Amino acid sequence: MKNFFATAALVFASSLAMYAQEANPNAANIAFENKTIDYGKLDKDANGEREFTFKNTGKEPLIISNCVGSCGCTVPQWPRTPIAPGATASIKVKYDTRRVGRFQKTVTVQSNASNATEVLTIKGEILAPEATQTAPVNTSAGTSKVSK
Repeated sequence: MKNFFATAALVFASSLAMYAQEANPNAANIAFENKTIDYGKLDKDANGEREFTFKNTGKEPLIISNCVGSCGCTVPQWPRTPIAPGATASIKVKYDTRRVGRFQKTVTVQSNASNATEVLTIKGEILAPEATQTAPVNTSAGTSKVSK
């Protein structure tokens, strides 16, 4: 019976929280130009920096509280100051291009916007460098000396 009341209270509280968030018509709103950036094919150690541009389409200042990459190879940087209504800004993402192969990573953005959590995606492929021949080449192949 305790579990029933605890569960009911939790559902009620989360319903109120969702209603309160939707009830503010003046809330900040974060609108991204693109939520996915395709790096395409890059050479190993190429520039892995890209930017997600967004606009605060709400009526209150937008405050980004946190941005988290899905792994240590994806590092986001975001504005630490409030973004005024109508203003644009960007979140910079740096992918570690020393890792060869296909990749798809996410950056989770948390803010005070009516759409409080947004997920951004980066994807692409890092190409391995072409193999270089390191063994000496035998230039005397096909010729032989006969000793007497």
